[in-house]
Amino acid sequence: MSYIPHSEEDIQLMLETIGLKHIEELFNDIPDALKLKTNLNLPPPVNDYNLEILLKNKASKNKILPLQNRFVGAGAYQHYIPKVVDYFSFRGDFTTAYTPYQPELSQGTLQAIFEFQTLMCQLTNMEVTNASLYDGATATAEAILMAHRITKNKTVFISKALHPYYRKVVDTYIKHQNFNVIDLPVKNGCTDLTPFINFEENKFASVIIQYPNFFGIIEDLNYISNKIKEKNGLFIVVVSELTSLGIIKPPGDFNADIVVGEAQSFGNPLNFGGPYVGFMSAKKKFVRQMPGRLVGMTKDTEGKIGFVLTLSTREQHIRRERATSNICTNQGLCALFTAIHLATLGKKGLQNLANANLQKAHYLFNNLKKLNNINLPYCDQPFYNEFIIEVDNVEKLIEIFSNENMLPGLPLRFLSKNFKNQILVCVTEVNTKKSIDKYVQLIREL
Repeated sequence: MSYIPHSEEDIQLMLETIGLKHIEELFNDIPDALKLKTNLNLPPPVNDYNLEILLKNKASKNKILPLQNRFVGAGAYQHYIPKVVDYFSFRGDFTTAYTPYQPELSQGTLQAIFEFQTLMCQLTNMEVTNASLYDGATATAEAILMAHRITKNKTVFISKALHPYYRKVVDTYIKHQNFNVIDLPVKNGCTDLTPFINFEENKFASVIIQYPNFFGIIEDLNYISNKIKEKNGLFIVVVSELTSLGIIKPPGDFNADIVVGEAQSFGNPLNFGGPYVGFMSAKKKFVRQMPGRLVGMTKDTEGKIGFVLTLSTREQHIRRERATSNICTNQGLCALFTAIHLATLGKKGLQNLANANLQKAHYLFNNLKKLNNINLPYCDQPFYNEFIIEVDNVEKLIEIFSNENMLPGLPLRFLSKNFKNQILVCVTEVNTKKSIDKYVQLIREL
């Protein structure tokens, strides 16, 4: 979008046209109590060259850490993105109209979304996937609303091992809709189903489990699924680290009804928190209750393959009271990145990538286990590429690592006082053996 500032003459002409004298009159509907009263004290305007110098000076204050020295995950994962992802993503084949209402003009966009849907189905072993959602958190909330539409029930069981930020988004979505939310506590790093098993009523909407969970542990989905199916409820599985499905059994193998999560791990870099690309997969029988839209493949009158919007249950397309959600778009470009990255990897490449994450994380874990000045709280549980460490002085640990241009992980003190000495550590394929050994050395010296 071009940046074309208005002159004072332009502004006055526009104001006169709409019958106003001052720009401030445009905001008369905003209560005075909500308007900013203080002077922003902004500096005078500068030309392009001096503005560029100013911004570069500010940007130079950022501390840039090498990829291999970052050991932070918790829903935002650092993975290597092959250069071909950028190359193919910006080819003209895919840069057709963003909103694909006219299929004859939007074949590149529609095919990219169709491929994304197909790859998500293959990863999760589910039957149908929608055309992506905003992120893993909103996808989780949409899954709960979808389960309610299917079951007509508002009792939901949510694991405390679900990502805490996902839970906050869920609470925002449902807090005014009279849902009955029952927490499933965490015991030794895993979800404790006791409150669900002891639930006397058989009628409920869904049970939400993260896999691997927020602490990196691989939950026993077989056991959990069997318990849920005994009571005829819907089983919702949340996957925030999608590379894990390259090596562990997909949720579809455990009779999951809805699988949601975050696909950022493939093709999407960490850009100060976004944008991300959520996904939702489900059993085919629930397809008409899915939010957003689906792209399908068909043939035209000449027998040529084409792509169209097969299902759109958004309020823009049907009566508002019958819409499944008010999601206005899919994350088109982000979904394209994901599809190209996955297609580039292929089945064997994905397995190798997941195995590298698994092996490197366990290499660090096993070396830390030999030290006396550190505790590994859930050391007997299976995990993928994240685990928790516990030290006496988290602040000192962070300071030592910072001096070496390293991030040791995510401090968990924001969860509760029970986690004040714990850090969630993540290891992916970008962490080298040298950086992992350095990590162990710094812990030993702490």
